[in-house]
Amino acid sequence: MADITTINPTTGKDIKDYDYMSTDEVNKIVDASHQAFLEWRQVSHEERAKVINSIGDSLMKHKEELAKLMTEERGKTYEDSLGEVDLCKGICDYTASNGVAALAKDERDIEGIKKGLISYEPIGIIYGIQPWNFPSYQVFRYTIANLMAGNSILLKHASNVTGSALLIEKIFHESDLSNDLFQVLIIGHDQSEKVIEHDKVRGVTLTGSDVAGRVVAQQAAKALKKTVMELGSNDAFIVLEDADLDLAAATCAHARLYNNGETCIAAKRFVVVDSVYDEFRKRLIEKFNTYKMGEPMDDSTDIGPLSSAKQRDKLHQQVEESVNKGATITLGGEVPDRAGSFYPPTILEDITPDQPAYKDELFGPVASLIRAKDQDDALRIANDSRYGLGGGIFSKDEDKAISLAQQYFDTGMIYINGYDLVNPGLPFGGVKNSGYGREHGGFGIKEFVNIKAVHVVGKKPA
Repeated sequence: MADITTINPTTGKDIKDYDYMSTDEVNKIVDASHQAFLEWRQVSHEERAKVINSIGDSLMKHKEELAKLMTEERGKTYEDSLGEVDLCKGICDYTASNGVAALAKDERDIEGIKKGLISYEPIGIIYGIQPWNFPSYQVFRYTIANLMAGNSILLKHASNVTGSALLIEKIFHESDLSNDLFQVLIIGHDQSEKVIEHDKVRGVTLTGSDVAGRVVAQQAAKALKKTVMELGSNDAFIVLEDADLDLAAATCAHARLYNNGETCIAAKRFVVVDSVYDEFRKRLIEKFNTYKMGEPMDDSTDIGPLSSAKQRDKLHQQVEESVNKGATITLGGEVPDRAGSFYPPTILEDITPDQPAYKDELFGPVASLIRAKDQDDALRIANDSRYGLGGGIFSKDEDKAISLAQQYFDTGMIYINGYDLVNPGLPFGGVKNSGYGREHGGFGIKEFVNIKAVHVVGKKPA
């Protein structure tokens, strides 16, 4: 029996079987990755940038193939899959254009010595443990920055997108990058812990749930390995009394339902001030009703199936528990009688702090509509969370919204009057149980480097 069987969530049928690598295979890959790093670290920043560009070129040659495979393995719409590939290309372009300057050496005039030099040196193998919701983006997000920094990459991908992981590996191997600088490990959790412990692995990055983050962060801490944790969230999008309600409703629907609602920085809690609650509610229901659920390869489909029956059942359980604790279902909320792991666009109201719809992450197309007394109450509700990844503010007073976002919103990212998902030019990351560390925006490129200081003394002490 195979260790991994990928399943098409649209049909429920098996796609392909995979076996775990042996311990010997894994160790050989780690050794080869380290040897490749020793050569790669000597390559100039400018030459690395050229290689990064070649990865982007290789990616685009496989754009349709990769998009179709992501749709087959995890159920996202083909349109969303194509957009994800374009985002990965954007990461390559941004890093190749900005990486040289981001890694530039710094010279400082220091009293008492001739000069001080600071450089950003690579540290070695960076091991990434990545989720299934964005099978390509999550990989490119940490890989490209760390390759530019001079590190080498190992990837343990979510088992249900194993085929996508191997196709991404092929894309990297068809570029100008040395094959051993990017390698996929098909392994289980016990083997993964051994990789973290391996003395040639220098950094660990994980994108996933806060539960998984605690486990992996503790494993890495025992081995004194630097980590970056990009974990879950239940982002609040605040609608203030001076908001453009049509814009807010359209944006919130998109921000909740994009990628089948399986996005860590999706809008999840809609916190609306009392004075515009009823009007926003009406518009939001109208927008949700326009989203068509169906076959993800069909151009007319807006929402495909969730990634697995297990994910669908967990989401429905959270909805039912919320209802049992007082929430009401305004729209959706029932598992459809059809093949595949589908779940309809759903809106819950009468949300209270003891419900999963308020305090947990609902990873799917379910929105929690919450009434706030006023602006201060809305911000209180938004921050009343163990998470702190993203969020949004809708107000026609842009300066006020920016001020509220910067001073009072306890998250790593906030959108004003719109939804941008991610932007390679701006940092990505959270606070509290949403993790720590940053990717993108020139920050991710320095998460796994040795910030090295050279003291040029220039003379013997008196």
